[in-house]
Amino acid sequence: MIALIQRVLSARVDIDQSTVGAIGPGLLALVAVQPDDGETQAQRMLERLLGYRVFADDAGRMNRSLADTGGGLLLVSQFTLAADTRSGMRPSFTTAATPEHARRWFERLLELARGAHPGVETGRFGAHMVIHLVNDGPVTFWLDTG
Repeated sequence: MIALIQRVLSARVDIDQSTVGAIGPGLLALVAVQPDDGETQAQRMLERLLGYRVFADDAGRMNRSLADTGGGLLLVSQFTLAADTRSGMRPSFTTAATPEHARRWFERLLELARGAHPGVETGRFGAHMVIHLVNDGPVTFWLDTG
């Protein structure tokens, strides 16, 4: 499982000009599921999303996690993160999970997140989404459970 996380002041997902998920300060996580992902990867990704220290402490150092701050978490499924871009001028998606497998494990990650943290929002799996965000920093990290 892969996630590209961005520390945000706010973020929201719109579908057909209607907001379906929105957060204030927190993390926007674009998430890709890979073919071999399952419960272990979903649990590990949640641990990393909630525990990764990207928020400033009183000294201005990145020593606080999302769990520490209580900020929002906006999870958005994005299979293109799993693309193989090593050659050519067009991405290959053979390294991404099938839509059925991806939906199952993305929804499991969402379920785990909602059970462990307040303020978890999402887009809609498989939909064309417009994502609005106000970066804070910018602070962006690539997380991988592999």
